[in-house]
Formats: sequence, structure tokens, C-alpha cells
Amino acid sequence: MQVPILKQGHYLIASIQSALSDTDVLRLREELGEQVGRYRSRGVIVDVTALDVMDSFVARSLRSIALMSRLRGAETVVVGIQPDVAFAMVQLGLTLEDVACALDLEEGLAYLDAWLHGGDDARAD
Repeated sequence: MQVPILKQGHYLIASIQSALSDTDVLRLREELGEQVGRYRSRGVIVDVTALDVMDSFVARSLRSIALMSRLRGAETVVVGIQPDVAFAMVQLGLTLEDVACALDLEEGLAYLDAWLHGGDDARAD
């Protein structure tokens, strides 16, 4: 399944609409990396609101997206982790270490605005 990636000013917003195969996750990582460079994006938001489960591969992939984007000059925020998903991640020891997280898209955009205009001090997680 193709994940839509929208350009909003200096930011890219990837909205995951349903469970993804490993191939889809890898494609998303490649497309985001390519588009960060093409659009000279300063921020990336990955919206996982629609996911009702997050396995270790998806968690590792989100971390790699964030690290790759950071190396290219963009900050990444994961938004919309559902309470049950967060609970399961904690129980399984899955972390999004060094990746900013926010409650929803609005908070993710506010985080990126603060990061862009005020430096790295604006941690949302």
C-alpha cells in the first residue's frame, strides 16, 4: 500500500492509513529520504494514528527514518500513537529512542515550528 506524503511548507507529512507490509515500510523510508532532499524539507511528520499495532520492524524503521532525516537536516516527529499501541510497545521493550513523538498532527506541527525557529530545545516527547 502506498503511503501518501504531503508537502506542507518546509515539512513533509506521511500519513500511514493502514497496516503496512515490510516492503511498504521500506518504500516509505526510501521515498521520505528522497523527498527530504528534493524539497529541502526541514521537518518530517509520520502519522501512525491508523495503526492499531506496531511491531519491532516498524519501530526500528521509524527510528531509521528519523536518523536518516536528521542527517539530511530535517527533524522527524511521530504522531498519533494510540494508547493500546503505546502500552504494547512498552511491554515489548520497543522504543523510539531519540525520536520526537507528539499526541497528534497539530502538536507535531507545533513541535517542528518550535524546533525550526528555536533550536533543539523543543522536545515533544
